[in-house]
Amino acid sequence: MDYREVQKIAKDTIVYIKNEIRPGMSLIEVRRLCEEKMLSLGADSFWYWDVGAFVFSGDETTESVSGREYVTSDRMISKNDIITIDLSPQSKDTWGDYARTIIIENSKVVQNYKDITNEEWKKGVLMEERLHDEMKSFVTPDTTFEQLYFHMNEFIRDNGYINLDFMGNLGHSIVRRKDDRIYIEKGNNTKLKDVAFFTFEPHISIEGSKYGYKRENIYFFKNGCIMEL
Repeated sequence: MDYREVQKIAKDTIVYIKNEIRPGMSLIEVRRLCEEKMLSLGADSFWYWDVGAFVFSGDETTESVSGREYVTSDRMISKNDIITIDLSPQSKDTWGDYARTIIIENSKVVQNYKDITNEEWKKGVLMEERLHDEMKSFVTPDTTFEQLYFHMNEFIRDNGYINLDFMGNLGHSIVRRKDDRIYIEKGNNTKLKDVAFFTFEPHISIEGSKYGYKRENIYFFKNGCIMEL
């Protein structure tokens, strides 16, 4: 499989789980369904500490932990809930990496973010979309990881949000071995054009809020233009 095919496994799994999630389902069950679906679609393993799906709900959505420490909680999904799912499928040594925030209102997944009635949740998920739009308008092939780090963290702060990532970064290169990743962080002067693919995955919240939001895509440059994988 190539990278686009593996990333499609993750994208298709999010579509699938949005049709399966229901109140009363445990996060452990959501993780199991996501991982089984990715394997059925052609993944053979999960590259991030052997965890295929990082699943959080409610006030857990602000948590940011390494895969080495992650344990899926047994909490149940409620009829009005917020869920973040971060997927890490792998086929041989080719990765996918994809995350979305899912909103449930009146026991149903809200398919269009603009239809969310909870204003805090609506603003949060739409802010994630704005962050990706801002990133795409800002970067060039010569932008460094550090420049992207400073620009986007300033944009997050200026819009009243905070970066929740436990390492303070906003994404990483897509490579063959997880120890080879480099990050969108301070001090990384590598240019974006010097890696084949990179993720952008801001994990944000409002100061003092119980809820966090995450949206992750893989990006690359083609003929000097930023593209989503």
